[in-house]
Amino acid sequence: MAELTYREAVAAAIAQEMERDERVVFLGEDVAEAGGVFKTTVGLLDQFGPKRVKDTPISEQAILGATMGAAMTGLIPIAEIMFSDFLAVCWDIIANQIAKARYMTGGQVTMPLVIRTANGGGVRFGAQHSQSVENWPMMIPGLKVVAPSTPADIKGLLAAAIRDPDPVIFFEQKSLYAEKGEVPDGEYVDEVGTAKVVREGDDVTILALAAMVPLSLEAAERLQAEEGISASVVDVRSLVPLDTQTIFQQVKKSARVVTVEENPRLCGWGAEISSIIAEECFYDLDMPIVRITTPHIPLASADELEDVMLPSSERIFETVRREVD
Repeated sequence: MAELTYREAVAAAIAQEMERDERVVFLGEDVAEAGGVFKTTVGLLDQFGPKRVKDTPISEQAILGATMGAAMTGLIPIAEIMFSDFLAVCWDIIANQIAKARYMTGGQVTMPLVIRTANGGGVRFGAQHSQSVENWPMMIPGLKVVAPSTPADIKGLLAAAIRDPDPVIFFEQKSLYAEKGEVPDGEYVDEVGTAKVVREGDDVTILALAAMVPLSLEAAERLQAEEGISASVVDVRSLVPLDTQTIFQQVKKSARVVTVEENPRLCGWGAEISSIIAEECFYDLDMPIVRITTPHIPLASADELEDVMLPSSERIFETVRREVD
C-alpha cells in the first residue's frame, strides 16, 4: 500500500489505464504542461507525450465535442471540465448527444468516455465555482455518475470508469484533494455501481457521498462516544448505477435513515434515494427518513456563511441525536 493524496490518486489511475491501453487519451484546459489547475495530472505529459495528453482551448463545448468524436472513432477519451459548474456550458453535448448516441444508433456507436470534474464547496470559491451538481447528470438516461470520497476509491473507481463501455461523469470533491489515504499498489480496479459500508452500526444508517463521508464518520464516532448511538455509515460512491441492495440491507438492520448531501435541498440525490427506500422498505422503517442538505440558495464565498450553509459534522451529530432519541 502506498499513501497518496486524493489528487495524486487521480494521476495514478489515469497513468495506470494509459499504460494498459494505448487508446486512452486525456484532454482538458491546462491538464498537460500545468498539470491541472488542481495539480491532479502532474507528470502525465512527460510520461505519455503530447499526442495523448492534450491542452485544449478554454471551451467546454470544444473539449466535449472532441471527446465525443474520439469515443465514436475508437479511442477511450478522458476529459476534464475544470469546475463542475461549467457542465452547464456544455450541457447539450452531455445530455442530448453523449448520453443518447448509443441508444439512438441501436448500439452501433458506443461512448466509452469519462468526464472528470471538480465538484462542491468548502474552498471559498463562491456561487459559480462551488456548486455540488452530481444530481444534474443523475437524471439523464445513458449517463453513469460516480463521486468517490477517498484516494483508494479515486484510483479504483476512475480505472473502472475508464474501462466502462458507457459515458461516466466522475465527480472529484475539490475540498478533498489534499486528503491522504492508503491506495493499493499495482493495477487496481474497483466496480462502478457499488456502495461501501465504511462503518457498521445498529441504531441508524447514515447515507453520504464524497466530502460528506468523512464528516458523517466523525459524527458517528461522537454519537457512539457521547450518546451511545450506534450509526452505520454508507459511502454511496455511485449514484448511477445505485447499489440499492447494500442500502436496503443497512436500512432493514437499523430501521432509521439519514441522508447527508452537499446538494441544495430541492431535487437532491437524497430525495431520490429516500423515495426508493420509502417504496421498497417502508415497513422496515421506525421513523421518517431525514435529509441533511445545503439550503436552496447560491453558495456564499465568505468563510462564515459557507460554513453555515454546508452540512457539518456538528449538524449531522445534532440531527441524528435529536431524531434517534
